[in-house]
Amino acid sequence: MLAAFGFETLGVVVGDMYFVDPSPMTGQETPERGVRLELRLVDRADPQGSIYAGIPITFTRPVWRVDLFGSTESPPGTLDRAHHHPRFDGWEPGRRHFVPELSADPVSWLAGQLADPAAVLERAGVDVSEVTEADLTGLAASAPEIVASVKRMLDGVRDGQLAPSPAEPVAAARTGWL
Repeated sequence: MLAAFGFETLGVVVGDMYFVDPSPMTGQETPERGVRLELRLVDRADPQGSIYAGIPITFTRPVWRVDLFGSTESPPGTLDRAHHHPRFDGWEPGRRHFVPELSADPVSWLAGQLADPAAVLERAGVDVSEVTEADLTGLAASAPEIVASVKRMLDGVRDGQLAPSPAEPVAAARTGWL
C-alpha cells in the first residue's frame, strides 16, 4: 500500500515493506517488516493537454526516511528495528540511526518530527529556503493525518494484511513501493 501527501515542493510518502537485507548489520540478520515514511521533494509539471488534462506529479528524491520496522521473529506489532535515516546522499540513505525516543514510542516520535519540518530539513542538509512556507505549515498541520495513515498501515502489518513475506525463503527481498 502507498499513501502520499503532497504540498508545494515537499511531499510525504508512506508504504508497507517486507525487507531481507543480503548484508545485514550484526544482530539484524532476520527479515524485517513494517512501515516506511519518506520526506521527498515534489515536482509538478504543467497540464499535458487542455486545461482539464491530468497534471504530472513526481515525488522525487528522498531527503529523510523513517523505518518503523520489526524483526519477523518478534511478536507481531513489535517495532524493535525502528530507526531513521536523517540524511541522504542523492538516492542513498545514510546509516541507520537508532534513537531512544524513537525506540520507546515510534509513533509519538514520528509525530513530533513531522510537527517541525524545518528542523528535519536542517538535519537532512536541505536549505529551508528551497521550500515554501506553505510546505512547512502544510506539513506540520497535516502531521496528525499522516501519523493516522502510518498507524493504519502498522495495524495492517500487525494483522498480517500488509507487508507479506515471500512464499519461499529468499536471500534478499524488498517488497512495497518504497
